[in-house]
Amino acid sequence: MQMVIQAGAHFTDHDRLLDLLQANAAMVAENHAAFWGLRPFRKIFRPALKPSADRPSHQETLARFQKLMPQEQQVDRAILSSALYLGERASIIMDGQFYANAGQRMAYLDHLFSESPVELFVGLRNPGSFIPKVLMLLSAPEREHIIATTDLSCLSWFSMIEDIRDLAPDVRITLWSNEDSPLILGDITRALVGLPEDLPLDQEYMLLSSLISDLGKQELQGLIEQQRAPNDPILRGRLSQLFQQHALTEAIEEEVELPGWNEEIVAAFTELYEQDLARLQTMPDIRFLKP
Repeated sequence: MQMVIQAGAHFTDHDRLLDLLQANAAMVAENHAAFWGLRPFRKIFRPALKPSADRPSHQETLARFQKLMPQEQQVDRAILSSALYLGERASIIMDGQFYANAGQRMAYLDHLFSESPVELFVGLRNPGSFIPKVLMLLSAPEREHIIATTDLSCLSWFSMIEDIRDLAPDVRITLWSNEDSPLILGDITRALVGLPEDLPLDQEYMLLSSLISDLGKQELQGLIEQQRAPNDPILRGRLSQLFQQHALTEAIEEEVELPGWNEEIVAAFTELYEQDLARLQTMPDIRFLKP
């Protein structure tokens, strides 16, 4: 059995992925895959991932996980979805990096599922919008401590991925930019389940539809009715053009609530983020999904 960890990140469209999996649950089951959201993490994996002497043994954790398996279905691919597999809220920004414990957590899960290949799926988000969202999620004392002790300009997804590769080198990593999610949500879902790239999914453009104008929705419906394969280059190009022309500004641009965080800061982080994405896309052992 293959183990697939869909680990957010926080403030990305990972909930939409669960919705799309649910909308195609019959097809997922037919392909001998099963998926779970937050509940297994809370009940089984959170206690196991705690660095304490009284955490459950591997055997106990595996036994509890096995009880989740559907009895009426063969499962060759188990998909666990929650951003908390990378780290809890307080560790999203810690020790000068994103998800400082992510490498250790993936190493633990790889060791736990030593008889199964482990894959990690993570959507990355522009730190220019990610960092203020994380900070505003925390209490005022937690936020003030991070701001006082952390050089925020050094926060990088590249560092997190390097940690995971160093500590869990056998874990296969699949990444994408969350800003591309409206165009590739179906691709991400097919990759999670192990489906062919040309297999259409029900509601795979639901996220894109929610972000565009009524005229854009009409054009999108026309494209869907052409019944082109989702990996058709012509369809890809027209979807990208549609999104550029009809995206609703209020739907894709979010207000930054952190005092002092301005457009210049966001622009600087955007430049660093694009550099990180370019570096990650050149790594031969990382699969990077793009429109």
